Amino acid sequence: MREGQAKVLSERELSRVVNVVKKKAHAKRNVALLYCSFGLGLRAKEMAALRIKHVLGIDGNLLEEINLTGSMTKGSKQRHVYLTNPKVVAAIRDFIADRKQRDGILFNLEAPLFKSQKGSSFSPNSLQQLFHRMYTDAKLQGASSHSGRRTFATTLIEKGVDIKAVSTLMGHSSIAMTAQYVEDNPVRLKQICTDLF
Repeated sequence: MREGQAKVLSERELSRVVNVVKKKAHAKRNVALLYCSFGLGLRAKEMAALRIKHVLGIDGNLLEEINLTGSMTKGSKQRHVYLTNPKVVAAIRDFIADRKQRDGILFNLEAPLFKSQKGSSFSPNSLQQLFHRMYTDAKLQGASSHSGRRTFATTLIEKGVDIKAVSTLMGHSSIAMTAQYVEDNPVRLKQICTDLF
């Protein structure tokens, strides 16, 4: 990990954070946030900008695709993220069911998807602080709101997904930018050399 870069989490570390978060206040919201970060590669700014209508159709069903408009993203670049991973879908579905129950008649497609304790939308900064608290509670050092995004890119590359597709999913303007996100795994590098001939 280069200095100043957010830690890439292993599956075990992600499970640890999720399990710790499940025992705290706002568990369903925070688990959904973690899965949006790790399963969709979203930035704090993008999660803060999400409205219920971005994930839920007027028919009440979860959408398969989130359209992130230029105003929601860094660099004003529109991109699509896909609600197709079963863990991400389950976390968001669970969270929305909880929101509907809590909000009742006030449940509104235009409302922020993720609301702070005060009931308003998060600022990107307050969301970054929340991620920091979740990682601190799970006793993970070096992790930040960007850890999910870096883990997302690294995991996809390690699974053999081509860097062009990863770059598109990340919303990067160049493959070189995506390459900076991917952390070299020494175990994987060793395996690559072992499997050479």
